[in-house]
Amino acid sequence: MQNDYYIFQNGEIKRKDNTITIITEDNIKKDIPIEVISNLYIFGEETLTTKFLNHAASYNIAIHFFNYYGFYSGSFLPRTKNLSGYTLIRQAEHFIYPDCRLKLAKEFIEAGSFNIYRNLRYYRERGIDLDEEISEIKFLRTKINTVDSVEELMGIEGNIRKYYYSTWNKIIKQDINFEKRVKRPPDNMINSLISFINTLVYTSVLSEIYKTQLNPTISYLHVPGEKRYSLSLDIAEIFKPLIADRMIFKLLNKNIITESDFEEESNFLYIKDNARLKIVKEYDERLKKTIKHKELNKNVSYRYLMRLEAYKLIKHFTGEKEYKGFKIWW
Repeated sequence: MQNDYYIFQNGEIKRKDNTITIITEDNIKKDIPIEVISNLYIFGEETLTTKFLNHAASYNIAIHFFNYYGFYSGSFLPRTKNLSGYTLIRQAEHFIYPDCRLKLAKEFIEAGSFNIYRNLRYYRERGIDLDEEISEIKFLRTKINTVDSVEELMGIEGNIRKYYYSTWNKIIKQDINFEKRVKRPPDNMINSLISFINTLVYTSVLSEIYKTQLNPTISYLHVPGEKRYSLSLDIAEIFKPLIADRMIFKLLNKNIITESDFEEESNFLYIKDNARLKIVKEYDERLKKTIKHKELNKNVSYRYLMRLEAYKLIKHFTGEKEYKGFKIWW
């Protein structure tokens, strides 16, 4: 069984036969068989050899890099073996033609906002007064299919998230004043957690896209740009409520993460290394969590749900089946 590995200590990573060897600054060595690695997440300052990178590429291992503060720096993606010129052309056509692009963008927001609603409904059923916010979000959701541009759609999505985030002070038991989403830079505990965990979701989605015939730079909700894998941002909209947001609620409400796990520098708050370790442990467990899939009639992991989303897009592009975004049903 393959697993993701998260490397926090500074040191060196190199190939040793059919294993990779991680050597820390204290000269502690750890060998990992190459065939058990799915993805690598590197948070420490590492020296990598080309021999190691070539070996990782031969096993289709994606490597994601983060800087000192835990912000995403970039990814090493081996040359894809799942090439399809036909799929690439069809994927590009669905961006070029405005109606095709808007239809997909609407579906990402339709599914993502529904999953937001399901999160709020869960907490309302447990006695938290969220009726007003849920009502506003349900109203905004009725407008998704009425807009004529992606820009209008993004405006609706922004308003949905505004109401959604306004509920977090009610949902989260710790005394944290969370008024709005601030990204660059994150200015409080919740914004720091959102930024860090959302980035983990983006990179997981990117790894799953890489295993399919899709091109991760051609997107529909987010504008494709230079040097970014914007399709992973599109698909992540669907999974952030299920994975990232629910995880944040658990980490804070169970006091797994507290104020002592953060450090302030200049005008932003960043997460300490020991807290990142706790977060990625919880994140990894969450990706391995399984549910009984209604259509496949078998248990699938949260991670595999991401890849299924990519497969559904391929079927949409090739005309096999219209794309419908993943919605939480449990």
